[in-house]
Amino acid sequence: MITSWKNPGYDIFKPKKILVIGVTSNYDVRKAYEFQLITELNKREIMALQSAVVFEKSFIDSEQTENDIENQVDKLLSNSYDTVLVSLVKGIDNNESYATDSPKTDYHLRKFIGYYLAYQDAYFKQDYFNNYKVYNIETSIYELKKDSDNTLVWRATFDLIDPENNSKAISSYIKKLVKVLEKNNFISK
Repeated sequence: MITSWKNPGYDIFKPKKILVIGVTSNYDVRKAYEFQLITELNKREIMALQSAVVFEKSFIDSEQTENDIENQVDKLLSNSYDTVLVSLVKGIDNNESYATDSPKTDYHLRKFIGYYLAYQDAYFKQDYFNNYKVYNIETSIYELKKDSDNTLVWRATFDLIDPENNSKAISSYIKKLVKVLEKNNFISK
């Protein structure tokens, strides 16, 4: 987790029925993310459904006006939803690092000689660097209220480093997200 902000007007917030939205054009990734998160929320006796089930395909696959979104919020309110949790990738950074890690327990790296020997290839080898991507993910929680401008409850950003396997990346992210939600007392342990 990189940043976190909690609305001071929401000292106590216990959602009862949450719509989980994973914003991505990749249907399989969205469905997997939403399903895993609602499973965790349901374990904590919170009714949660995924947007892939609640929203009509025409709503997801086309741009919406403010009026269209207000109508959708009205539908959610009429179906007793009190919260929306939205996650999306806000950006992707291309990073570069040395190809080898420096474990803190490596005895040879505790002395200058060992450290210098381990990293001198950074000078002599041009392919010594490793390129990887960092996905910047933002998750927000909104309380659903009719005619209210102040419904953002919480927002946090996370960095997910070079996910090679979507399933592992989703599981890792949800595990961290659930811990943060528990820490903020939004959900029970």
